[in-house]
Amino acid sequence: MTLTKCHRPVRRLALLSVAAALLFALPAPPLMVHAQNAAQAAPQVSSPPQNAPGSQAITAPASDPQQPRSLTAKAIDKVKQVAKSASDIFNRVPCLPPKGVAKKSFISLPHVASKLAEGKPVVIIAFGSSSTQGWGSSAPEYTYPNRLAAQLHRQYPAAQISVINAGIGGEDAPEMAKRLQSSVIDQHPDLVIWQVGTNAVLRGLDPTETAKLVDDGVSKMQAAGADVVLVDLQYSPRVIERPESASRMIKALSRIAELHHVGIFPRFEVMRDWHERQDIPINDFVIADGLHMNDWGYACFAQLLGDDIIRSVGAVKIGVNTPPDVPSYRRM
Repeated sequence: MTLTKCHRPVRRLALLSVAAALLFALPAPPLMVHAQNAAQAAPQVSSPPQNAPGSQAITAPASDPQQPRSLTAKAIDKVKQVAKSASDIFNRVPCLPPKGVAKKSFISLPHVASKLAEGKPVVIIAFGSSSTQGWGSSAPEYTYPNRLAAQLHRQYPAAQISVINAGIGGEDAPEMAKRLQSSVIDQHPDLVIWQVGTNAVLRGLDPTETAKLVDDGVSKMQAAGADVVLVDLQYSPRVIERPESASRMIKALSRIAELHHVGIFPRFEVMRDWHERQDIPINDFVIADGLHMNDWGYACFAQLLGDDIIRSVGAVKIGVNTPPDVPSYRRM
């Protein structure tokens, strides 16, 4: 899996350019970053605990010549602050590509690639539980869907891309299956990133039953015209203390990806590499609850996932495709 180093000076410049645009009252890029709370799309699902980070929209504030200059200055300061934080987090702990992972990877995203090539709006839905919603992050802009949206904006500044956060803490495949239509299908996505399986392991659910629900869900997403990327478990203390169940779940998700020729981001292996091969202490990327990622963990996860998405779109644009009998995400 080819994963590139995340800390690049050009990203700092890209974000600071937004501040300059605000200063000179130029129009903001047409990116739409929607971090819509999935509970709003599916009111029948219980809301997460009050202390869980909520998901919300993140957009660069537009400059209005009628507003007092002090408000514009504050907006510029906020953009600079976010830009500084986005890069400084990797100065503290660099986000490096996993060692020992194959350098060729492929996530097949024909729908996303064709929409971008034609200049049409792209809708991406991050579907999942608490690590999609963003538990453990210090602010909504540091959840992985918002980090991913910012990265795609930098890569495709003229594109109209919507990233919808449809994560609800505590859920797994049974609950997600009930809201699949309202939270995903009805939004007409071009890409669904489905993070699933961790809560099933923690709750002692049968991986076989979970796999059936995921398999059915992927079929429905594909029938609706969406590209799909599955995201497997996180490597964290509460998960690795259940090695047999975790291993079965990871293998089940991999088999589903292979069967349907969809992508799978091997989050468990990527995070394990951080700890075992890059010698990063677990508490440098997992919060005190032993389960959820912190700001650095979400940032590095989003960066590596975004790198794969961008690389795949580029490959599709130049006519590269995967054979029908090969999994669309080639790794290790």
